[in-house]
Amino acid sequence: MDGVFNIYKEKGFTSHDVVAVVRKTINQKKVGHTGTLDPDAEGVLPVCVGKATKLADYIMADTKTYRATVKLGIITDTYDTTGEIIEEKEVTASKDDIALVVKSFIGKQEQLPPMYSAIKINGQKLYDLARKGIEVERKPRSIEIYDISLDEFISDIEFAITVSCSKGTYIRTLCFDIGEKLGCGAAMSSLIRLRSGAFESKDAITLGRLKELSEAGLAEEYLMDVSFVLRDYKKVRATEKADKLLKNGCKIYSYYWDKQSDKVIEGDVVLGCDYKNEPVGIYKICKEENKVCIKPVKMLL
Repeated sequence: MDGVFNIYKEKGFTSHDVVAVVRKTINQKKVGHTGTLDPDAEGVLPVCVGKATKLADYIMADTKTYRATVKLGIITDTYDTTGEIIEEKEVTASKDDIALVVKSFIGKQEQLPPMYSAIKINGQKLYDLARKGIEVERKPRSIEIYDISLDEFISDIEFAITVSCSKGTYIRTLCFDIGEKLGCGAAMSSLIRLRSGAFESKDAITLGRLKELSEAGLAEEYLMDVSFVLRDYKKVRATEKADKLLKNGCKIYSYYWDKQSDKVIEGDVVLGCDYKNEPVGIYKICKEENKVCIKPVKMLL
């Protein structure tokens, strides 16, 4: 099997648990996930299988969409309600105040990762240090919030938001920062990943459903191929004459491109396909000695 399963991670599973179950279910060793979800979070977790594991970084780099609930008036050590409450504050912000503050986070910004995260510093995961009571200096990360909508007020101190954001965004930190800006503190009380790149929650299957499909010999029908994952990439298609060179990872000059190739410019990252239009790798458009060519970035064979 080669492709990506759109798995709906349920609460209680770690992302590594999901990989282990998928690996056992389909009896294949080469399996990997595309972005950690906390055990108490749920939602879309694309799981790469076989050759598609080479695409994990590209899926992780794509836009994510989350629905989260934010509880005001508390600050916890984990930035969510599973953690220990370290401070409680009175909530005086009005609904209009909350709406304005939430919208103020749209755009590019620096975000400080939480101590309870899987980021490694000097080979140690931050959450392992945090559990020992050790706090270390973290460097802010450049992220972008593309959009935030305030969906509903659940109560006077709890509301739901939908966030569209870049890779590396911590929604727990966003909730914490919203509380800081409102002056009353906040913690994330639930999180659902609705979308990860081309993968949406409405199309995702649970691990239980994957097991049923596998037992019925139908699991492969739910495996998304490379073309689906990279469907937004422009394509450069090699002619049959250049097919062997393409598959050997050589650069291919434009006079060996098929006429059905998309229009591209220097610097574009594209999907390189053979003369049968089957994906071979991810390439970059370059110019050498005034001749345009594609150079391999990641081979998918």
